[in-house]
Amino acid sequence: MSIFDFAAGTDPAVAEAGAICSRKACRAQASWQLQWNNPKIHSPERRKTWLACADHREWLEDYLQTRGLWKETLPLDDSRASGGPGQVS
Repeated sequence: MSIFDFAAGTDPAVAEAGAICSRKACRAQASWQLQWNNPKIHSPERRKTWLACADHREWLEDYLQTRGLWKETLPLDDSRASGGPGQVS
């Protein structure tokens, strides 16, 4: 844990619990990974990952699709994701 965790208001117990949903203010356990990239700044093969709980999967997917950034959604335990499960890049 770093000093920045305190500044960001991250609860250390939650941070150590595992993969947390990327939706702002959500602290639920993530079960999905949304793969995306921004073609204006990333190479085509690059994939960034947002994690989503069941409640926010559709919202986050829609957010990325609306902006033309979404590539695919995978279960969190799917090993095809770059960097492995739980990696947010």
